[in-house]
Amino acid sequence: MAVTTSVSELEAKRLAPYATFSKNSRGRKYKEDEHPFRGAFQRDRDRVIHCNAFRRLEYKTQVFVYHEGDHYRTRLTHTIEVSQIARTIARALNLNEDLSEAIALAHDLGHPPFGHTGEKVLDELMNKHGGFEHNLHSLRIVEHLERRYPGFRGLNLTWEVREGIAKHSTEHDRPDVMKEYEPKKAPCLEAQIVDMADEIAYNNHDIDDGLSSEMLDVEQLNNVELWQKNYDNIKKTFPKNDFKIHKSQTIIQIINQQVTDLAAQILKEVEKRKASSAEDIRDIGEPIACFSHEMNKKNTELKKFLIRNLYKHHRVIRMADKAKRILQALFKVYSAEPELLPPHVYATIEDTGKERLICDYIAGMTDRFALDEYKKLFDPYERV
Repeated sequence: MAVTTSVSELEAKRLAPYATFSKNSRGRKYKEDEHPFRGAFQRDRDRVIHCNAFRRLEYKTQVFVYHEGDHYRTRLTHTIEVSQIARTIARALNLNEDLSEAIALAHDLGHPPFGHTGEKVLDELMNKHGGFEHNLHSLRIVEHLERRYPGFRGLNLTWEVREGIAKHSTEHDRPDVMKEYEPKKAPCLEAQIVDMADEIAYNNHDIDDGLSSEMLDVEQLNNVELWQKNYDNIKKTFPKNDFKIHKSQTIIQIINQQVTDLAAQILKEVEKRKASSAEDIRDIGEPIACFSHEMNKKNTELKKFLIRNLYKHHRVIRMADKAKRILQALFKVYSAEPELLPPHVYATIEDTGKERLICDYIAGMTDRFALDEYKKLFDPYERV
């Protein structure tokens, strides 16, 4: 099959001047010949999808541990939703969809088991050994821990994707950016919309999962404007349908409104800043992807509601406490007897250092694996 139009030519026709063009990529750490008809960012996306860390997201907690039910979000389904929202925004703004998708798919690779509880526990355990932060661990995964290619460790992703991972920033994430990724500059706009897509996704799917789990009651949402106005409108539009349809349609409407508001606000910011290139965006020094003042107010109200009523729900707190004790016990026993680690892991202890090796190993666990490992190590009736 002859490929008549190159990726660069297609991008030149379609992308906005302030988008990130494949031809302007700063490249990879290790020199590789690029593919004849797949762009550099497309290849990055594919490398992320095929790596071990991506597959493990299927059994890592978002809010609910995987065995709580089959329909709750996991890190994997959350990641797919973020990717879908980011692609939609990128296409609407004529940005580089491949780059946004690659960053979105990689943004949570470094999450340990049991969600933000797992991250907090590992950071405490590693306090005297460099700490733990999941964005930086995502970077460690794609730069070092994954082993799929001859001649180098990691996935050898482009600089732009690695920068997007390193600078991923939300309410939960404030990583310290290393010098290599120019901490005083803003990330590209494709990375900025991933940050916002992440927030849109988790706020809305946490409402969905919270209602499905009955940790939230629809009456509790009466005073949350973003929910209530849309919910009332959906009930009037579809009066014969049941709550399940009303709930799903309300969440769809909220996501649509937030995405539409965000895209419009970004265009206003680009015009106000007179940005005419990707470097103009980066030179601003801070993200410009944001909601309008009105939508930000509504979104803040929704986030505060979720903190009070879902993330501090006694069932979530009980699971977090259990997760803390499991991870602390695993770390303690591996530290006291590192020979309990798998032989292929233990073999690298001198090169990596005991504590960081144990941290890497635990961070790579799924919830399921961590629970099984705990039983094998501490339950005398469990086969090892």
